[in-house]
Order: sequence, then C-alpha cells, then structure tokens
Amino acid sequence: QVHLVESGGGLVQPGGSLRLSCAASGGTISSYGMGWFRQRPGKEDEFVAFISWSGNSTLYGLSVKGRFTISRDRAQNTVDLQMNSLKPEDTAVYYCGRKEKGSFFSRSSYNPWGQGTQVTVSS
Repeated sequence: QVHLVESGGGLVQPGGSLRLSCAASGGTISSYGMGWFRQRPGKEDEFVAFISWSGNSTLYGLSVKGRFTISRDRAQNTVDLQMNSLKPEDTAVYYCGRKEKGSFFSRSSYNPWGQGTQVTVSS
C-alpha cells in the first residue's frame, strides 16, 4: 500500500521561497496523477496544484498560479511543489495525494494522503 510523506515545510519570510516534496513508499505513484492541497487556519481544504501521471499536464489554483510550480520525478517516486513569492496567506498545512477518480479540484478524488507539512509565511 502506498504511503506518502511530505517534507520541506517551515518558516519563511514574505517574498521567500520553499520547495515541498512528496515521497512515496510501499508502491508506485508513477502511473497516477498527483495533487497538492492545503488547509489554512479556519478554512476549508483548498486545491493547490495537480500534475498528470506523465508530468505533461498541470493545473493550478487561482491563488497560486504563476507563483507555484508542481513537478515530478517518476523514477524517484516523488512530486515536488516549488513555491515562490510566498505571502502570509499561503500559511497552511500542505498535503499531497494520489489522484484516483473524480474532480481534480476535490480532495475526495485523491487517496491516499500524506500527513502534511506546515508552511508558515511571516516576518
């Protein structure tokens, strides 16, 4: 059974950058689309980004488009999220998930999920 682990979160100043990584073990994610979601304090889950199994197609949430980039290394079984020009409103727990079926933008379409990594953007 696939197990996902996110890493790379931390505290960063506004305007800074972070790179999150999602590593899979116990199985492969190479033939699946993968997504990143986030949960901000007091807010519902928010779609951040999606990448197709091949890596040729990507989707981004409106609030991060142009600042975040999703990528994957199929050989390494990892999916990364490069986050640039970070804003305080990007503060959230970020989760990666394996896309199964359904809407790209719904967290219920993804399974399994990692435990999340905290990103805090503050001066």
